[in-house]
Amino acid sequence: MKITAAVSHITGEPLDIQKIGLNDDLKADEILVKTVASGICGADIQEAQSGGPTGHAPLPMVLGHEGAGIVEKVGSGVTEFELGDHVTVSYASCGTCSQCIMGRPYACERMAELNFGGRDTDGGYRYHSQAKNISSFFQQSAFGTYMKVQARNVIKVTKDVDLRMLGPLGCGLQTGSGTVLNDLRPQPGAGIVVFGTGTVGLSAIMAAKVAHCDPIIAVDILDSRLETALDMGATHVINSQKRPDVSQEVNRIQAGGVEFAVVSAGINGLAELATRSTGIYGTIAIVGGAFKGEFNLAQDVLIPARTIRGVLQGSSLPKVFIPKLIKLYQAEHFPFDRLIKFYDLDNVNQAFADSQAGKVVKPVLVMPSR
Repeated sequence: MKITAAVSHITGEPLDIQKIGLNDDLKADEILVKTVASGICGADIQEAQSGGPTGHAPLPMVLGHEGAGIVEKVGSGVTEFELGDHVTVSYASCGTCSQCIMGRPYACERMAELNFGGRDTDGGYRYHSQAKNISSFFQQSAFGTYMKVQARNVIKVTKDVDLRMLGPLGCGLQTGSGTVLNDLRPQPGAGIVVFGTGTVGLSAIMAAKVAHCDPIIAVDILDSRLETALDMGATHVINSQKRPDVSQEVNRIQAGGVEFAVVSAGINGLAELATRSTGIYGTIAIVGGAFKGEFNLAQDVLIPARTIRGVLQGSSLPKVFIPKLIKLYQAEHFPFDRLIKFYDLDNVNQAFADSQAGKVVKPVLVMPSR
């Protein structure tokens, strides 16, 4: 079948809107979804500009991994979904490795291959143009008018909420909120500091408010983002360009340091700052990209009995956690809609530019109706 998609052809160059072919033959466990909208995540921009964490899959590629849409066709073995269901799509996992079997698909042993490798689970390609293969992204490629996805990666959602908003729940929003609610699990009154106030960091702040943390401290270099953090539930904000002694300021706000820190921005040095902002038995969750820096393990980690941990996808089981986030939103406890700005698919490059410039927190591409 023919679809319209935003295609990345050359690293660092604008995406092209074009007609391409999608092999819509479904395996038993696959679903064809008519895409309504897709969030733009930092991983999409990174992949287009410089390659993902495992390097580029072969270009050209259809990006997008925060898709939402309507089920149009299901494979012969799919019983959980039916035509007309509203769904979101999340990260891909194999379902058979030791981590998946233990209930941790977010730590799937094939995570890099399945999400960043560009090919289907059988090694083939689902997209093509003029006899040339086109790579996919996250087994999803939501920057197109249709997605062919595995049922295990799909979440049925209520029809009572604007479907255009729900795609970002499948990655950025669940990563930040899940880091707090699923992984750190703070007790009411625990202090937390969040480094970075993009989608992931602001989601962590909203979740910290849900968990009744106090104080909730946001750290960033943009005053506009810090104002948004206050609106999302932060009790204190620190502009690290104006106050470089961040850990000292955190310790001033809560004597002895906070119980938890979340690092949601891939900037060198933040992990050390976060570690020194926590107190004895503090826990530091590393969510952002690669970090460089030096730790004194004895002074910074061992003697204070601190824990530093990496968190993938907010340790989230999307079929359980995304409906929970929607209920929190409906109860006005998780106001993620305030972070979203809609763009037509044709304006994908402007959406990328606005995101990189910090003009918008969560850009969402709306697909053409035809």
